[in-house]
Amino acid sequence: MSFQHLTLGIASLCAFLLGGCSGASKGPPTIEIPIVPSDISDFKILFAQNCSGCHGPEGKGGAAIALADPVYLAVADDTVVRRAAANGIPGTAMPAFAQSAGGMLTSKQIDVIVSGIRERWSKPDVLSGANPPPYSSPESGNPSRGSEVYANYCSSCHGAGGRGGQKASSIVDGSFLALLNDQELRTIVIVGRPELGAPDWRSNVPGKPMSTQDVSDVVAWLASQRPKFPGQPYPSVAKAAGEAQ
Repeated sequence: MSFQHLTLGIASLCAFLLGGCSGASKGPPTIEIPIVPSDISDFKILFAQNCSGCHGPEGKGGAAIALADPVYLAVADDTVVRRAAANGIPGTAMPAFAQSAGGMLTSKQIDVIVSGIRERWSKPDVLSGANPPPYSSPESGNPSRGSEVYANYCSSCHGAGGRGGQKASSIVDGSFLALLNDQELRTIVIVGRPELGAPDWRSNVPGKPMSTQDVSDVVAWLASQRPKFPGQPYPSVAKAAGEAQ
């Protein structure tokens, strides 16, 4: 073997060992360290993974109310929002997300979600001096009077008896009422569903906002329409075997 051939061989070996692979000269390979779910503290990630499925992308509403509604955030304080996020709302589709209540999120992550909602979507002057009905009320309303309140404030959209009209669907449907508790009904009556075109308590009748008692009474009337056993009605007695269908 000539000296020239030996030199070329050594050079080739060095090139293979030091730079034969395209990435070898760029330093050591990057090692991806998995992120522990409980360490995630980015609001956008937490909201997208835990809230947007029901409340919509960017909190603009979906199956559940819009959290990016400044009127809602002016009526519901941080204690209300945090309690719902942490503990869920029993008897409804809203689950608990806090680890202390069987969910997957730490207390710190719940705080990130609550503060993030407030920082991004609240508007301090959204009510412009209006005095909204309180978020909750310890006293039950009067369903008989609530029927009159409904006729005055709600029937133009939801139709006679709440069974649906040209502008909005039925709000006495048994399956619909079974998914909401009385507080959720109250919240919707007060803040509306702006993403669906439903007005808040001030705008059902121009110049005549609903009073606190009006809200309580119409919620009591709606609750009185909730069936004991919602869903498809089935015959109480099964047909005898062999009976004609």
